[in-house]
Amino acid sequence: MGKVNQYVHTEWRGGTCRVKWWSGELLPNGRKRYESKGGFLDEEDAVQYGLDQMYEIRHGTHVSNRDGSTLMTVWLDEWLAAMDHGHLTERVYRSKVETHIRPYFRTRAVGEIDVLACRAFKKHLHQVLAPDSASAVMMVFGMIMDDAVPRLIRVSPIERKRRRGRHTKKPRERKRDMTIEAVEQLAQNAQVLLGLSGYALIWTMALTGMRPGELYGLTRDYCYPAWPASDPRTDPDEEDRYEEDVLRYGSDGDLMPAIRVERQVQVGEGKLQFYPPKFGSYRTLVIPDGLAALLAELLTSHDSDWVFPGIRGGSLGSVDFRGTFWRQIADGADEHDGPRVLKPRPALPAVPSFQGKRLYLLRHGHKAWMDEDGHSRFAVESRMGHEVPGVEGTYSSVTVAMERGIMKKLQERWELR
Repeated sequence: MGKVNQYVHTEWRGGTCRVKWWSGELLPNGRKRYESKGGFLDEEDAVQYGLDQMYEIRHGTHVSNRDGSTLMTVWLDEWLAAMDHGHLTERVYRSKVETHIRPYFRTRAVGEIDVLACRAFKKHLHQVLAPDSASAVMMVFGMIMDDAVPRLIRVSPIERKRRRGRHTKKPRERKRDMTIEAVEQLAQNAQVLLGLSGYALIWTMALTGMRPGELYGLTRDYCYPAWPASDPRTDPDEEDRYEEDVLRYGSDGDLMPAIRVERQVQVGEGKLQFYPPKFGSYRTLVIPDGLAALLAELLTSHDSDWVFPGIRGGSLGSVDFRGTFWRQIADGADEHDGPRVLKPRPALPAVPSFQGKRLYLLRHGHKAWMDEDGHSRFAVESRMGHEVPGVEGTYSSVTVAMERGIMKKLQERWELR
C-alpha cells in the first residue's frame, strides 16, 4: 500500500488500484473510519480521487459512501417525520409520497437517483396521472431530493424549468361573473337538501369569502350575535384585541355584526379536529345586516353548537360535502328521494355559472365583488385571509370606515336577491 499522507492510501489488487481516505469520522473504538474506491488503472488517478474526497470533506460538500447508499424509503421516513406544515399540506404531501414516490423508488438508494431516473419517474407519472396531478407529485419529489443535499447527495437531480424561448402563458380556470341570482339559486337548492342551514351556508360564503373548512368549523361562540362577548379568550397575548373587539363589534347600538375566523375543521388521525385557519389567517369579517339577521334566525332554529349543522346536527366537515351535496346544488338534480332526505324532494334546477365548478368559486366570487365595489386592496386582501407584502402590508390597517363601507355594499347586494 502506498501512503500519500496520513489520510490517503493506495493499494494494488488484481491489476487495479484502490484508494482509501479518512472519512473524518471515528469508529466506536477510536480508530479512523475509512472509505474506499477501486477500479483505477493509474495510481495517480486514484491518488487524485482520494485527495478530491478529502477536499470535499474539509469544505463540507462530501457525501460518504454510507450516506449515499441510504435507501430512498429510509430517507422518505426521515423527510416525512421532519415535515412542519399545516395539517392539510402535510396530508397531501404524505399521500403523494405513499401513493407514488415510495412505491416507485422503494428498492433504490438515494445516491442512485440521477437525472435519467427522475425523467423516467416523470414519464411514468404522466402515463398514470393527469398533467396537473403529475406536476404536483413532481413538486413534492423535488423538495424531497433538494432536502437530501448535501448529506445524501451532492446536488439535486431534479431538472428545473428554464425560461428560454417563447413564453407560454399558463391556462387559467374559466370563471363566470358571480351574480346575485346565481347565489340565490344555489342557496335555495341547498335549502332543499339541508334546510335553513344550507341556505345560510351558501350566502355566508358568498358574503364573507370564508373557506369551506372555516365554514364547517364555525361554532356559535365565534359567530354573530354571540361573538365577541362569547369569545373563549384562549390566548393571553391577544388581550388587547379582545378588548378592542368588544368596542367595535357586536349586536348592540352602533356596533358592527361580525364573524371571527379562528379555526377550521379537517379530518386528522381518523376524526374531525380543529386546526388553525390556512396560513394562520385569523381575521374578523363584518357582515351586512341582512346576513346578520339570517344567522340570528338560523341559530335560534337549532341547538347544535355548529352554526351550519348537517342533517343530523353534526359538522358538515365530517361528510363529503362536495360529493353528497355540492354537485346536486350546483349541477341540479331530478326529483327523487335524495341522500338521507326523509321525504320526496322537488327537482333542483342547475345553476349554469357553477355547473361542474368548485364550491371554492364562491370565495373567488366574493373577492371579485370586493374589487368591483372599489374597496382598498389592503382591506380586501385582509378579508380574504391573504398577507399583503411590502410597505403596504406594514403601514396599512383596516379601519372602521373601511368595514362600514364593506357592510354597506354587501347589504346592497343582499337586497337584490
